[in-house]
Amino acid sequence: MDAVVSTALPVFALILTGWLAARWGVLGPTATDALNRYVAYLSLPALLFRAMATADLSLMSGYFVLSIASGMAITFIAGAVLSRRRGVRLTDLSIQGLAASYANAGYMGIPLCLALLGPASLAPAIICTLMTACVLFSASIALIEFDQHRNRSLASTLGKVVKALLRNPLLISPLAGLACSLSGISVPVGIDRYVELLGGSASPCALVTIGLFLAQAEPGGDHKAVGRLVVGKLLLHPASTALFVFVVFPAPPLWAWTAVLMCALPIGTGPFMLAQLYGRDARTASRAILISTLLSAVTVSMLVAWIGQQHLS
Repeated sequence: MDAVVSTALPVFALILTGWLAARWGVLGPTATDALNRYVAYLSLPALLFRAMATADLSLMSGYFVLSIASGMAITFIAGAVLSRRRGVRLTDLSIQGLAASYANAGYMGIPLCLALLGPASLAPAIICTLMTACVLFSASIALIEFDQHRNRSLASTLGKVVKALLRNPLLISPLAGLACSLSGISVPVGIDRYVELLGGSASPCALVTIGLFLAQAEPGGDHKAVGRLVVGKLLLHPASTALFVFVVFPAPPLWAWTAVLMCALPIGTGPFMLAQLYGRDARTASRAILISTLLSAVTVSMLVAWIGQQHLS
């Protein structure tokens, strides 16, 4: 219970703060976009860069990455297959699969891991974030682009995906930090302090941003689809990942618990963004994000309490 009060409660309280701020109009109509851009382009990249530049990656193995990818793949395929029916395009199936497996890793997962497991959990948490925001997201974009432009060459589709990723600061910043770590280059003290201060604002700002977004969630959507996506995200994703990190390819306890916690998070905004970008109905994704976040207050708190007992014992 202490882990829930000290870890989960502050996280969800910050999300509630953002929701109330939006409902009461405290920050104005453009706050969601502005704060989201601040987190995505400034504070979170700074946090990811510094974490990777100082992380101990000696415990990481290809099996850990494979475990994360396997949990994502199982949940993605399940979400897409269960949504399949006559007339549904691959674009919509891809968005549904993404929604079932796309954890709110960067905005919610990293603050949770830091609060519960400490700085040592940053390395596996960032790997999970990169797998989610880059590998899973780019695979979904590739499938959508293939469906949207079936006559376009594979090279053209892949080129578009690569260009999109190279413009993503959430990919570039940790890779730059990793390059510094592997090359032995030390960041000057002044710059390191600057990056530390900037990255320190990532967690609270990201959580408030989630609340702002949830306050604007669109009503409606396919209720059965919403239910499938929420169950897939909150139950199937962490369960399948746990199977891999604890049984199939056993990882060090801290890394394994970090992976399970990251995969137990509610749905992130990625599926909603893609639905809007490609002109699809975004109400189901929006509703699933809202419901999964509300329910995760219970499911994630229970998991946090369990991890707290296991980690401290």
